[in-house]
Amino acid sequence: MSWLVLVLSGVLEAVWATALGRSEGFTRPGPTVVFAVVILASMAGLAYAMRELPVGTSYAVWVGIGATLTVAYAMATGTEPVSVLKVVFLAMIVGGVVGLKLVH
Repeated sequence: MSWLVLVLSGVLEAVWATALGRSEGFTRPGPTVVFAVVILASMAGLAYAMRELPVGTSYAVWVGIGATLTVAYAMATGTEPVSVLKVVFLAMIVGGVVGLKLVH
């Protein structure tokens, strides 16, 4: 259960990171509210997962999922340019996350 919560919390990290960018320094209310609500849920899930999983592994997986999804979403929406090297490096992050799960 902790791994599922951790993965979902990583997905939420991508949501709050994207909302933070769209809040334009907390000047836009909609994205600001999304950021505030989702960061709380994401952190709560991370804290829950850390009750059973090692801190380092939990944090690395959470950040890896969040970072990968944030960049992938930005590339998919055209707000960040796509390059072969970016895709390769994102795949390496995903491989690291999967590897951490396999060795735990």
